[in-house]
Formats: sequence, structure tokens, C-alpha cells
Amino acid sequence: MLTGMQIAVIGGDARQLEIIRKLTELDARLSLIGFEQLDHAFTGAVKEKLDEVDFSNIDAIILPVAGTNLEGNVETIFSNEKVILTEEVLSNTPEHCTIYSGISNPFLNGLIKQSKRTLVQLFSRDDVAIYNSIPTVEGTIMMAIQHTDYTIHGSNITILGLGRCGMSTARAFHALGAKVKVGARKSEHLARITEMGVTPFHLSDIVKEMTGTDILINTIPHPIVTAEVIAKLPAHTLVIDIASKPGGTDFRYAEKRGIKALLAPSLPGIVAPKTAGIILADVLAQLLQDDLKNRKGKVK
Repeated sequence: MLTGMQIAVIGGDARQLEIIRKLTELDARLSLIGFEQLDHAFTGAVKEKLDEVDFSNIDAIILPVAGTNLEGNVETIFSNEKVILTEEVLSNTPEHCTIYSGISNPFLNGLIKQSKRTLVQLFSRDDVAIYNSIPTVEGTIMMAIQHTDYTIHGSNITILGLGRCGMSTARAFHALGAKVKVGARKSEHLARITEMGVTPFHLSDIVKEMTGTDILINTIPHPIVTAEVIAKLPAHTLVIDIASKPGGTDFRYAEKRGIKALLAPSLPGIVAPKTAGIILADVLAQLLQDDLKNRKGKVK
């Protein structure tokens, strides 16, 4: 249980609703910031504005999956008001206050350093990332079907990266009868790709491996699908970039070449927000309960 714990949930999408539901069931007291347009009410949760919250009593802050943008703005789809996270807000919290986010960026990292607080990036955890890859793969399959006029079965699918999403994506498309090849750098990843029954290639050979690709799926959050790579793609190729914003694709050149390239971060929150929210809620509940137990143990 989280009885006596005061938590601020700042912004987010439909996934946050499952988090709010779970934490209120565990008897936490929640301040909901950026939710004034949300019709649903949760017992134990109060809708407030950022400047109305007494952060000196806040034990934990839960941010959206994206955290903040590079200016400190927090996404709030249930509010028209701009919510900006500042160093002053974090510094007003107790020293034990922990900030939870899906991912981070230089701005958020800077705030954490200045305020001397702890940041937990949920998507850095293998359990969250692996569970989250399930709705990500389903969303990728949905996009492949929607934006092509040929079947996945028999298509030439090229996947870049063998992280948690890359591995799940390769297995799913292979199971659907596609001819899958996966690009990676590490020797152990290339070995795993072979073991999975799909074709490996080293990313240093990426340009020559583009020939014949029907669907290119990028999971690497760095510039990897460059103009040189796109120049080698067939005109009908569909590019689906599921890496974190801004992705790893040169979308400008893709448009210039007439290649359809789609940036699709946060697919779980789009195609399966309830499932994605439950995944995050279960992990957060355990982390918060562990934190509460540790603090009570120190008091004793």
C-alpha cells in the first residue's frame, strides 16, 4: 500500500489514467496537474494547477513517458494550459522526492542535477521495455498494413537495431511470413539474429543492404537512415521509424525522393494506451512501495 504517500502526476496521455487508477487504489494521495479537462474523477486524486501544489509535501513526481521537451514543457493532452517544469519546482520538494519519467533529455537531466534529486527512467528498465515492445510491434504491423498495398507475407522487411523493440519486431514479421533481415553492430547481436532464423547484416553495410527493401523499420534513435541510405531504397519502400523523437531518419530527403517515411514514437500510447498504462502502473507501484518501505526503515 501507499498510504500516506503524496504524489504529483504532471501531464501525460491516456496511459497516465491507468497509473492514476492504480496508485489511488493503493491509497496514495495524488495531485493531478494538467488534467482539468479530464471528465473522470478518482477518489484520492485532486486536480490542481502547478502553482497551487505545495511541493514541500510531495514524495514523488510522475512525468509522461517523454518527460519534458527541451524547453521544459510537459505534454498535457487533458489541458490547454502550458505546464513547464522548473528547477524551482524540484528544489521545493523534499530531498527524498524521486522523479519518474519514461525517458529523459539534456534539459531534464540538467534540472535533476541542479535540484540534486533522483530521476528514474522507466524505459531504461528491461522489464518495461520488453513488455512495451508488444504494443509497439502491434502498432508497427498496423502501420505496415495501412500504408502498403501488398501483404506482409513475402515482403522484404529490413529492421535496423536489435534492441528490445528490434528483436520483438523481427520475430513478429518473420512469423507473418516476411523475408526479414536485421542490421546490428555487436557480434552477439548478429549471432542472435542468425539464431532467430532471420538474415543478419552489419550496419556498416547498410547502404548496399537497402536494395529490394519493401518496408524499412528503424529502431535506432540516431541518424542512421541518411540521404545516402534513402537514395538506395526502391520508390515503393515504406519507412517506419519507431525510435524515440526525432527518430533516425532524414525525413526531408525521404519526402524529396517521394519515399513515404513515417515517424511513429510512442506507439503503445496510441494503439494500446490501456495495456501500456497498466505496464507502467504496475512497475511504478512496485517502485513506489519499495521507496516507501526504505524510508520507513530509515526512520526506525
